[in-house]
Amino acid sequence: MTSDPSAFRTAWWQRLAHEDATYELTRVVILRLLAFVYLVAFVALARQVEPLLGAHGLLPVAQFQEAMRAQVGFEAFWREPTLFWPGLFGTSDTALRLASYAGIALSAAVLLGVTNAWFQLALWALYMSFVHVGQIFYGYGWEIQLLETGLVAAFLCPWKTVGPLPATAAPKIPIWLFRWIIFRVMLGAGLIKLRNDPCWRDLTCLNYHFETQPNPNPLAWWLHHAPAWVHAGGVLFNHFVELVVPWFAFGFRRWRHAAGVLLVGLQVTLILSGNLSFLNWLTLVPALACFDDSFFARFVPSRLRDSWLQRFALLSPSVLQTRATQVFAVVVSLLSVGPVANLAACDQSMNQSFFPLDIVNTYGAFGSVDRERYEVVLEGTSDPAPDRDARWQEYELPCMPGDPRRRPCLVTPYHYRLDWQMWFAGNGAARGETMEREPWLIHLVWQLLEGEPSPKRLLARDPFPDAPPRWIRAGIWHYRFTESRRAGAWWSRKRVGEALPPLSTASPGLRRYVELYEWPDAPEGPAAN
Repeated sequence: MTSDPSAFRTAWWQRLAHEDATYELTRVVILRLLAFVYLVAFVALARQVEPLLGAHGLLPVAQFQEAMRAQVGFEAFWREPTLFWPGLFGTSDTALRLASYAGIALSAAVLLGVTNAWFQLALWALYMSFVHVGQIFYGYGWEIQLLETGLVAAFLCPWKTVGPLPATAAPKIPIWLFRWIIFRVMLGAGLIKLRNDPCWRDLTCLNYHFETQPNPNPLAWWLHHAPAWVHAGGVLFNHFVELVVPWFAFGFRRWRHAAGVLLVGLQVTLILSGNLSFLNWLTLVPALACFDDSFFARFVPSRLRDSWLQRFALLSPSVLQTRATQVFAVVVSLLSVGPVANLAACDQSMNQSFFPLDIVNTYGAFGSVDRERYEVVLEGTSDPAPDRDARWQEYELPCMPGDPRRRPCLVTPYHYRLDWQMWFAGNGAARGETMEREPWLIHLVWQLLEGEPSPKRLLARDPFPDAPPRWIRAGIWHYRFTESRRAGAWWSRKRVGEALPPLSTASPGLRRYVELYEWPDAPEGPAAN
């Protein structure tokens, strides 16, 4: 045994680089799970894109594109690369709808077994096009994480065949790039927690998180009432998996498999404890790259296992695919400088892209945890005057707490995007921020007063199905989980303020706001008042 450190490092790297591992089954599992995430994302688009981003949406794409061109000119095409430009797909509701349907079809094909780089690139380009025009509704970290993950997946696939088990080997470079993603996702999340909020350092964040997270699920009520030692243990487990375990994703087989089990385990606990859209499902995808075929072969019938592993060992990647993955690895290496510097910075940014195509990004989640839960609740009345005698009725969204007796929703990995933005609006209102900073919310109020049908597709309950109300107001409510379920309620709540005063279509301030943004009139239905 040599005592020369350089010789030891060389031997260690050679052993790691030449480890006898194949990734055919790994590729199958990664691509199927990624296709499932894509499918959920495009289904959500098909159901929500028109009321959110369409011609009569809360933040119309056409107006956004016009503002971008007016501000930066031709540079807008590079700043926000998308297919939704005039001369390409355009910005009509039909174009948005057809593009989402195309994404559903491509996702379903990959989910059923299609393994082809062009399919993956088409999915990536389509979803990127929506992300770059989605504005605040597509400003979440998991959007760029899906784009980065999806692009790496394209280099995992052959270019000329479509079968689920290609005749060429899965290249190892994309597997390493997936590990690079999970490393940055986990380490970024862990570091931003320790740097930002003292409750992550004193192990008390879970005392609040289950109650104040964007869309709690039914299990969150029970977890919120768990003993303090359970919460502290959960924080410690989170720190261990996010700060220590990712380093072992680059290690030898046993270390990688152990790291993969812990990484997957953390994501499963997060899926069970809340409705964080498809974030945790997506994070499972690069975590699966910790496993090679020797791990997944355990789930293959014994009569097929040996023959499959022998066949996989004889495969080799195509020359074209090898060259493409090598070039892509160089690009990723160069673009990783910014994210690595961000990880090392004391003022670490959360969920930021350093390149218009979102090839390499920096990530982080729950850098701070709210101690109290506040919601903005819209209420309408058909009475002539919005005084104390008026009968106010609440609008309900699918996954907001709303009625205290309504059970918390269970929708993961689906994403109700308006519900999430209302959660952010509640936090802002509680801090005293004016709702004029949320044009989508003012537009929502205007559309409901106008009787537009589009926003009603985003609601769980419309208290005015036949005619729009005369007045709408937005109250600030403080919500807390009940201490007991015996009374039949999940939440207790108290009105603590007003985010928007009573407004009608004749309100001068509202009309000036509408004229400033040049929102279109309702396509059909009578206007109130």
